[in-house]
Amino acid sequence: MPKRNIQGHRGARGLRPESTLPAFEVALDLMVSTLELDLHLTADDQVVIWHDEALWDSKCRLADGAPAHLQFPAPMRSLTVADLSHVICDQNPEPERFDAQTTEPTSLAGDAFRVVTLGELFDFVNAYVASPHKTDEQRAAARVVEFNIETKRVEAHPEYIGDDFDGENMGTFERVLLETIDRAGMASRSTIQSFDFRSLRSISKERPELRLSALSEFVPDFADLVAGGSFIWSPYYLLCTAENVAEAHSHGLQVLPWTINDLAAMQTAIDIGVDGFISDRPDLAMRFA
Repeated sequence: MPKRNIQGHRGARGLRPESTLPAFEVALDLMVSTLELDLHLTADDQVVIWHDEALWDSKCRLADGAPAHLQFPAPMRSLTVADLSHVICDQNPEPERFDAQTTEPTSLAGDAFRVVTLGELFDFVNAYVASPHKTDEQRAAARVVEFNIETKRVEAHPEYIGDDFDGENMGTFERVLLETIDRAGMASRSTIQSFDFRSLRSISKERPELRLSALSEFVPDFADLVAGGSFIWSPYYLLCTAENVAEAHSHGLQVLPWTINDLAAMQTAIDIGVDGFISDRPDLAMRFA
């Protein structure tokens, strides 16, 4: 087993269009420890894998024959899963930053660059495990790959999720997420992460056995994170110092920073003692597994 938890960010954003099955397939091919992904809630209360609160024409385009009511930008909460079947998300919004990203089809997902449900990703990973097109080593890694699943709540913008969340008790978003994880039998392989610690606390109240990860752009009170049910501190990588990594470890927290894409920064993170990291370039990051 790898010594460190190497996570493919939005699948493998640096290599294929983000959050799509081809991006996740590339990450699986590289045998990452964990698939990192983001969730939003659709108009028909399904949890789908997408980072932004809306679909933009910088990332997506409409398929031929798409219904006239679909226009960009399209808030995710306004769209049904059926609406999403008419959207192709194969655009690279930052070609200079992600200069290795291509739309080359993969062997299983092909060119299906679309927004999928969390359940569809679980099904895809199970299909990967059974695929004769993958090596024994790749199938074995996929059999135990984990999922780091972000709830994209933003406290200042409750309309992004637009459910019945009251700040203390799970909303429809969290309930559907847990139902989806349980239905797939993936609870033991899933971590739930969020910048909105209210979402994490609400889940911890109902399911204290689940692994939770606190995302942050600041150095938090580590004791408070533990009290809120978190097992992991996941900071912006430039926040990490040897001292605060050691302090987080002293509270029993793992440290998994985001998003590290160059070899020098990866080595620095390893040198100060992180337990792994999230990367758009798992092809580079797996050197540190």
